[in-house]
Amino acid sequence: QVQLVESGGGLAQPGGSLRLSCATSGSIVSINSMAWYRQAPGKQRELVAVEFTGGLKHYADFVKGRFTISRDNAKNTVYLQMNSLKSEDTAVYYCKVVGVAAGRGNYETYWGQGTQVTVSS
Repeated sequence: QVQLVESGGGLAQPGGSLRLSCATSGSIVSINSMAWYRQAPGKQRELVAVEFTGGLKHYADFVKGRFTISRDNAKNTVYLQMNSLKSEDTAVYYCKVVGVAAGRGNYETYWGQGTQVTVSS
């Protein structure tokens, strides 16, 4: 069964940096996209960044110039390098992978359980 394993969340100071990782466990034959979402209390879950197969990337306006998404295709892992963190970045961050699992024929969406990122002094 496909499972997403996240790491790197925690506490950072304003202006600091944090790097999130999300690795897939289990067998995925093909990945279409890997993305990061976040959800703060009282707000809807929102897309932060996504990288598609082939290297195309998209960032939400509120993180452009500060966050960088990258993928290690060999490891089926996606990273989110977060720099110049702001208190507004405080949220639960979720990894999402769209891919085809071994033994299955269709693309499916897999979510991580979320990791807390807190930006505070």
